[in-house]
Amino acid sequence: MFTNKTLMIVGGTGSFGSTLLSKLVDLNIKEIRIFSRDEKKQEDLRLKYKNPKINFIVGDVRNPESINWAMEGVDYVFQAAALKQVHTCEFYPMEAIRTNIIGSENVLEAAINNGVKQIVVLSTDKAVYPINTMGMTKAIMEKLAISKSRDRRAKANGLKVNITRYGNVMCSRGSVIPLFIDQILNNQPLTITDPDMTRFMMTLNDSVNLVLHAFENGKSGDTFIQKSPATTVGNLANALKSIFNSNVAINIIGARHGEKGHEALCSQEEMAKACESESYYRIPADMRDINYNNAIVDDFSRNILPEEYNSFNTRQLETDELVKLLLSLDCVQSKLI
Repeated sequence: MFTNKTLMIVGGTGSFGSTLLSKLVDLNIKEIRIFSRDEKKQEDLRLKYKNPKINFIVGDVRNPESINWAMEGVDYVFQAAALKQVHTCEFYPMEAIRTNIIGSENVLEAAINNGVKQIVVLSTDKAVYPINTMGMTKAIMEKLAISKSRDRRAKANGLKVNITRYGNVMCSRGSVIPLFIDQILNNQPLTITDPDMTRFMMTLNDSVNLVLHAFENGKSGDTFIQKSPATTVGNLANALKSIFNSNVAINIIGARHGEKGHEALCSQEEMAKACESESYYRIPADMRDINYNNAIVDDFSRNILPEEYNSFNTRQLETDELVKLLLSLDCVQSKLI
């Protein structure tokens, strides 16, 4: 569906954006626009690919004019621009609001104004039952996206809006794995917040595949989640120590601001209506209008909600599985050489 189309990756110099670019660049695509405010990373990608179909645009999602201008003539949009560090957002909540909420609103409005065919916005497990600023801003971003899917202008233009929600993406910017590796290689103790914390384990390729699945299978307003295994932070640290044959100590420093013991990818309320496939959950949006008296509900039987889908009740990786998964990552392999 991307043949001879113009695609735009907003936040395209980040971990997800650069991975997506590597998957798309060899396809028969008319143009790929990389929109971000990081000119150094743009230059790095420009020198890496030297491909005339890639167009680099310096701009900021906080500036509606820059994103609206950059989206002219675009067919499909991937919205990955965000402030993602939990503790950073806790200390600078207004910055998270400006980027994750207002910036996303600007991107969605630009998509409507420019006749974009489909946009997928990237969210996080921290948006489910959020307790921190990052999760709260992403939860509002999801609500904005669903609101736009109901928007009469979006419907008139045929715009389809979808959401993808991720767990921890291994080796992405801010991931704990590169930190642990650096500490091991420098013979420093591993600083662990809480060894019993559980986190979903996803690769960058998983994150790209989820977005492409949403593009191919989504109805407007749908949220997509990949079924993912999980592990504890303690097991992750010990697996990396095993891979690098290290006996460094482990220092438990306690949970940081806004951290949960377990993350949820799908709430109880969402699981009650989620459509399940082999690898994914699809959560359809409630597309009713505000005139609830006109709605007809004929099933009042579900009084007990199912269990939420979280990093504690999902499948837990065995030690050998975790080691194998870690060894498949470039950020691990590059440090073993």
